[in-house]
Amino acid sequence: MSTDDLPETIHVTTEEQLRAVSNLTRHRIMAVLRFEPATITQIAERVGLAKGSSSYHVRLLERAGLVKVVRTRKVRGVVERYYAMAARAIALPDPGEGGPDVLMRHAVADLEASPVESRNVRMAHLRLTDEQFAELAARLQALADEYRNLSDPSLPDASLVFALFHPAPGEQAEGDAK
Repeated sequence: MSTDDLPETIHVTTEEQLRAVSNLTRHRIMAVLRFEPATITQIAERVGLAKGSSSYHVRLLERAGLVKVVRTRKVRGVVERYYAMAARAIALPDPGEGGPDVLMRHAVADLEASPVESRNVRMAHLRLTDEQFAELAARLQALADEYRNLSDPSLPDASLVFALFHPAPGEQAEGDAK
């Protein structure tokens, strides 16, 4: 099954779905399933879990409708299930003012766990008009979509995370307020 056959987006709307995506281990399992189906054994190896733990987390994701069985095969009398994402992307509800952004927490955890030599992290403080802000947001999204479409499942994973936002009042760097 290719990712072309999947719906574009699943919108997380239930408490069960939100609990399922809020867990870092399940986030990492979904990352394994992003481009190609995998068995519980393959998931366990790639995420570094015991098979039982992987099975537990995959079942929760499946019940929440975020992953699904896409094919089965018999191996030595046992049915082996291949799981895949149920959509190309998952859209989370806005966390609301002061609420934790689950995706960013997971992204930071993945970044901190990545080898230092494989990181390319930059931060820029900008001053933009509303139009420039909107244009930059659209260009970043288009660039991410372009490279997602170029992704080859046979290549190593790379994660792209961007956040374009207006800091909360009072959060400006010293010297910016002058």
